[in-house]
Amino acid sequence: MSGSRTAKIAISTLVLGLAFSAMLYSSLAEDTQYYKHVDEVMTRPVEWYGKRLQLHGHASDIRRKPDSLDYRFEVTHNGQLVKATYRGIVPDTFKDGSEVVIKGTLGPNGFVVEPDGVMAKCPSKYEAGKPGAPGQTSRPAPGTQSSAN
Repeated sequence: MSGSRTAKIAISTLVLGLAFSAMLYSSLAEDTQYYKHVDEVMTRPVEWYGKRLQLHGHASDIRRKPDSLDYRFEVTHNGQLVKATYRGIVPDTFKDGSEVVIKGTLGPNGFVVEPDGVMAKCPSKYEAGKPGAPGQTSRPAPGTQSSAN
């Protein structure tokens, strides 16, 4: 009887393992996105058609259709360029030359950005502050005393 019980446990474990693996695969496959720089994708764009991507580069030639939220722009990186279209509200920092990450799909007519798929980085947040600039405090060098005493 113990051989029968061992077989039932093994079969149950196998079935549960396969079911869990199938659920994990299907949930991850739906949300898979590749994070790439523009030059990595545009050297062989056909290989990336229809795949969900996050493309990183610098925005340029940003054009907005009057009285609408329709945008056409280019994203470049290392000399490679992709033309992109987007409909929606863009961040305040989305300007020519800004570093961006766009989410969407690539096709023969360019990159179609999904809703809320434009993220622009703010370079000023990452630049070192200058002494004496607003928000900066000056501190005496280690081992010296402040003259304020």
